[in-house]
Amino acid sequence: MTPPPSRPSPLPPLSLRPFRPADDAPALHRWITTRAELVTWAGPAFTWPLDDSQLTAYATEPGRHTWTAVSADGHPLGHVSVRGTRLGRVLIDPRARGRGLGEALLTLAVDRAFGELGLPSLDLGVYTHNTAAVRLYEKLGFRTEEVLEDVEEVDGIRWSAFQMRRAAPAR
Repeated sequence: MTPPPSRPSPLPPLSLRPFRPADDAPALHRWITTRAELVTWAGPAFTWPLDDSQLTAYATEPGRHTWTAVSADGHPLGHVSVRGTRLGRVLIDPRARGRGLGEALLTLAVDRAFGELGLPSLDLGVYTHNTAAVRLYEKLGFRTEEVLEDVEEVDGIRWSAFQMRRAAPAR
């Protein structure tokens, strides 16, 4: 007897709510503990060590939409933002990785960007060595448009980045 075809497992329940620096900064401080982690999350946009004043300024940038991904009980598990057509600052609580939360978070953010925000496309940058993120972005339909060589130096190592894009679904 042939087993039934496997179905993709449902994504973990997450929802997005607006990022509130006073409430959510402590989680980001727990999740980002080194300069390398900070650069992986945000490129050169922040200085180490990350502090609350930087997060408050970031959250109030004109045209930036910032969200915290929360579990059903309201516990912060991730973060993401969109500014213009740029998706970024994607982060999952390190203790919760490997459970499909990144895919759930990105699916919610992409749906919001193309739906509520009405964006025609989304762009992002990801460091080439962040292979798990690259695979996830590709799974969600992002394609590499350009490779930027040696765009950042962290701990004496040069990092390169992929610039990726995904068009909005046809309506």
